[in-house]
Amino acid sequence: MVASPDNNADGRTEEQKAIDEWLPITSSRNAKWWYSAFHNVTAMVGAGVLGLPYAMSELGWGPGVTVMVVSWVITLYTLWQMVEMHEMVPGKRFDRYHELGQHVFGNKLGLWIVVPQQLVVEVGLDIVYMVTGGKSFQKIHDLVCKDNCKDIKLTYYIMIFASVHFVLSHLPNFNAISGVSLVAAIMSLSYCTIAWGASIDKGVQPDVEYEYRAENAGEGVFNFFSGLGEVAFAYAGHNVVLEIQATIPSTPEKPSKGPMWKGVLVAYIIVALCYFPVAIIGYWIFGNSVSDNILISLEKPTWLIVLANAFVVIHIIGSYQLYAIPVFDMLETYLIKKLRFKPTWYLRFITRNLYVAFTMFVGIIFPFFGGLLGFFGGFAFAPTTYFLPCIMWLSIYKPKRWGLSWTTNWICIIVGVMLTVLAPIGGLRTIIMQAKDYKFFS
Repeated sequence: MVASPDNNADGRTEEQKAIDEWLPITSSRNAKWWYSAFHNVTAMVGAGVLGLPYAMSELGWGPGVTVMVVSWVITLYTLWQMVEMHEMVPGKRFDRYHELGQHVFGNKLGLWIVVPQQLVVEVGLDIVYMVTGGKSFQKIHDLVCKDNCKDIKLTYYIMIFASVHFVLSHLPNFNAISGVSLVAAIMSLSYCTIAWGASIDKGVQPDVEYEYRAENAGEGVFNFFSGLGEVAFAYAGHNVVLEIQATIPSTPEKPSKGPMWKGVLVAYIIVALCYFPVAIIGYWIFGNSVSDNILISLEKPTWLIVLANAFVVIHIIGSYQLYAIPVFDMLETYLIKKLRFKPTWYLRFITRNLYVAFTMFVGIIFPFFGGLLGFFGGFAFAPTTYFLPCIMWLSIYKPKRWGLSWTTNWICIIVGVMLTVLAPIGGLRTIIMQAKDYKFFS
């Protein structure tokens, strides 16, 4: 039997192939292993790292260091699982997190389990990045211009930050933003180094205290939950890992998991070099008086803190794009494959500008930085990062009960479920407390 001329070896029609070559995730597959490294650093080291000393102040020394180390180990393990599962079916690649979910849980259930959580993480992160970008701009202005300067609302700074994304969002795919991502990864290592280096230079504060910042036991428990969420928030790269791996070429002889895993390992070493010094040194220097953004606690030397905040702005420009591209892919896939829109430049122009505008307005209305970290960190970051890959692994490979693989995965699942349940409680309370004194569009 002769195949019809419009069919390819993989069963796709010419039309389907053309659509896949237009969509952001599947349009380019020529990435090198080091693309994976700096994409993963940019995805992982974001606004969350600046909140880690604050999370330590809510968790305390022992629990804080333990949660940090356990999170690093568990999330590296679950990242390895996702890299392995990308091509576990011969001849097929799970280019998107929800495609892996559909393979494991079924077409409908897989979509409903993965897509809402992934969207909460990616859209939530982009909203928080809008707030962080605006606050960093504001901090630069306040440090540079101290005398006879006009007080500018945070709203305007967020709008300035958003203006960059109305341009960058039209880059078509991951490989097109690889330069942005590389610069962002360098910036993340730079501002983290400045954060802990300037902290050491400042020296341990004379009135430093390491007791829990709470006034009573109840408040301490809520703060502890919020701290868990802030740590979970810092490990969010899993939500784009399959999409990053989709950009790496793959053959049966040289599957994509080899270069992808090499990139992930390099990225995780850099993550450790960023996270642990910032969290531990920041808390050691400032104790429970540390701000929810370590750079706000650091006032001098002025030029260095201005530089660090500028690095933060540049880095989260890259991070925003990295988390926006899978959202663009979902929107464009739905519009083209379900609603039968034609894949045109103006469809992309309208869709992406509307998304940037949406994240900007939500960021303007709800700029509760610390509370947002805690709430989103537990609500959706923990499932997609800590235990959903483990559930998928158990469902597919069915390891021997009480064996090493089975036990390891269940430990990760239990830790992840506890984070998912407890962290949003503390984060939501923080948002409510901060919202009491908040005026809209201030």
